[in-house]
Amino acid sequence: MHIAILTFEGYNELDSLIALGVLNRIKTDEWRVTISTPGPKVTSMNGVVIDQMSTLEEACAADAVIVGSGIATREVVEDRAIMNTLRGLDPSRQLIAAQCSGALVLAKLGLLDGIPACTDLTTRPWVVAAGVEVLNQPFYAKDNIATAGGCLASHYLAAWIIARLEGNDAAESALHYVAPVGEKEEYIERAWRNITPYLPAPTPALA
Repeated sequence: MHIAILTFEGYNELDSLIALGVLNRIKTDEWRVTISTPGPKVTSMNGVVIDQMSTLEEACAADAVIVGSGIATREVVEDRAIMNTLRGLDPSRQLIAAQCSGALVLAKLGLLDGIPACTDLTTRPWVVAAGVEVLNQPFYAKDNIATAGGCLASHYLAAWIIARLEGNDAAESALHYVAPVGEKEEYIERAWRNITPYLPAPTPALA
């Protein structure tokens, strides 16, 4: 399984790196999580430079993709080369998630047609202007597309992806690891309260 986190110039560290940390709690040889960038390096909104781990083209072939957020997302959606590459994203064969202003990328790609979204308060008017209904909640998913609003909602996206690809037990274990000591049960319960309504119904066991 390859999970790619799209990370652009001016990225928000909390959006890309919290998801990276939670997703990497899965410790199997088949599980790979990468930071996917347009070029060899990107610099965050606070000056943190990270190297490319996968290309945008590789992300379009991944099993799951998180579109990260940042201060330059409006420039990203105006970049023809980037957007033409990202037209290879396909929710019929991939899980596709967007964090905060990443929802604007999905909107401009036409992936949110008829699907409401979550995003941060700054990005909200841009997503609305793109014709997408914005919800006042931290997480929403429909079928293979999910969005989250607010930097600290990034673990919801990570847990949703883990639950979809590896099962609820694996997602709960990952959340348990990162949750604050003394608040783990409360933290996990809140996460499931937000995620569970958007997970596929369990398949009934055969008699």
